[in-house]
Amino acid sequence: MSTRRIGMSDIVIGQALQWDVYGNDGSLLLRRGFIVTNPNQVSALAERGLFADTGKTDGSNLRDGKAEKATEAPSVVRTIIGVRTELRRLLYNINTETNVQGQVISLAKKMGAAVFMDSDVALGCILLSQDENYGARHSVDTAIVSLLIARALKKPPEEMLTLAAAAMTMNVAMLRQQEKLQDKIDALSSAEQELISQHPQSGVTMLRAAGVDNEDWLSWVLNHHESDDGSGYPTGKTSTDIPQNAKIISLADRYCARVCIRSYRKSMLPNAALRDILVEGKTRIDPMLVTVFIKELGTYPIGTFVKLESGETAVVTGKGATTTTPYVHVLLGPRGAAMSVPGRRDTQNPLMAIREVLHRDQVPVKFTMRHLWGDIARL
Repeated sequence: MSTRRIGMSDIVIGQALQWDVYGNDGSLLLRRGFIVTNPNQVSALAERGLFADTGKTDGSNLRDGKAEKATEAPSVVRTIIGVRTELRRLLYNINTETNVQGQVISLAKKMGAAVFMDSDVALGCILLSQDENYGARHSVDTAIVSLLIARALKKPPEEMLTLAAAAMTMNVAMLRQQEKLQDKIDALSSAEQELISQHPQSGVTMLRAAGVDNEDWLSWVLNHHESDDGSGYPTGKTSTDIPQNAKIISLADRYCARVCIRSYRKSMLPNAALRDILVEGKTRIDPMLVTVFIKELGTYPIGTFVKLESGETAVVTGKGATTTTPYVHVLLGPRGAAMSVPGRRDTQNPLMAIREVLHRDQVPVKFTMRHLWGDIARL
């Protein structure tokens, strides 16, 4: 790493940093791309000593004495949001679109590339980026979790791509109604219940009509609401008759639905959603898949808000040494003051251990995913 000391004049309020910034002790204070928003942050950083990693470019390279603009680095967040938007457009117009199978596969490739570029940021999108329309967002979120489970099981790339496509189209038959049901407060009508119970089969019919001819893809869509104990739908299949990839989608679907914000209720706390799934797993879900799922997401999934033993309020940003000791970034100090820079903590340290899990509305501070992960999480 090539470093130089920088001064307060090198940090411009409201502009993205052009380098990673380190303290005197070598600790990373700010990631490249972080936007400093007030003078107090600059003063606090100056007191700790500022060194820039000048080995990274400031957005341009010199060649033949002329500035050449560097290619913009990809953003996981921007890619995932773009896939959500395009998937919604495609599925809303599935009856008039051409080459639907190819278009979905293309979106699945983009989404998969983003997930494996930085799986922490991709998982963070599920809890920290819930502003889009529910239907397509939920399907993409389910695909993210499904891919991580499939990777842990060492599934071949082509199978993982088809799995992602199936997850992204699992609710095609009820996409419009799903967004309406998202805001529904009273009990479902008999017609709405029928729509839900038939949407796997109806979805397969729609996908076939749109030109999807991959039988694995269609089978996984058809069976993604079946349960090992025979209590699922549309046909009540039991464990050995349900394809494993349909079970993976089902597991991811259940988790993502539980942690989603609804207009009429709070989202379930992520660790509570995991406990709920563990209970279901005794009869309804393949226990082996549940074990892999918990290992991949951890007891405190990325994006979970937590209170530490130190009194600080933080958000989970990375896997730790164990499933119960993730890395976090602190948003509020022990007295409730917003941190000028989100500091990283290892919850394996007893003084920084997680005391409790919080809802988002218990954390009165604004931040973006870019503040936590840098440019790779920019909008």
